Amino acid sequence: MSRLVEYRKLEQQLATQLAELESMKSDSGLKKEMEFESKLRALLAEYGYSLQSVINLLNPQAGRRTPAAEPKTGTRKPRQVKIYKNPNTGEVVETKGGNHKTLKEWKAEHGSATVESWLTK
Repeated sequence: MSRLVEYRKLEQQLATQLAELESMKSDSGLKKEMEFESKLRALLAEYGYSLQSVINLLNPQAGRRTPAAEPKTGTRKPRQVKIYKNPNTGEVVETKGGNHKTLKEWKAEHGSATVESWLTK
């Protein structure tokens, strides 16, 4: 991009921002806010208070930082022991999860729904 194009682009952006600034100056809501801020700062200076001291006076908890949340380890509920009994062989498998070698073999051979029906506890 040439320097002239960049200059014109910045000049256009500046003109747009100046137009926005002029429109904001005529906004009655902004005028009220500015008047309130100046009166508030004058009142604070009159009584010798800072803005932070007033915030602490009105809400003592606002200035305090909350401690960082500690990672929750070991809060997970322990898994229930499941006992599967193969009716064909009489073999029993006790597991807390579905990653048991024999259980996987049974599911591959007989199907998951069938093996789940063998659940005794």
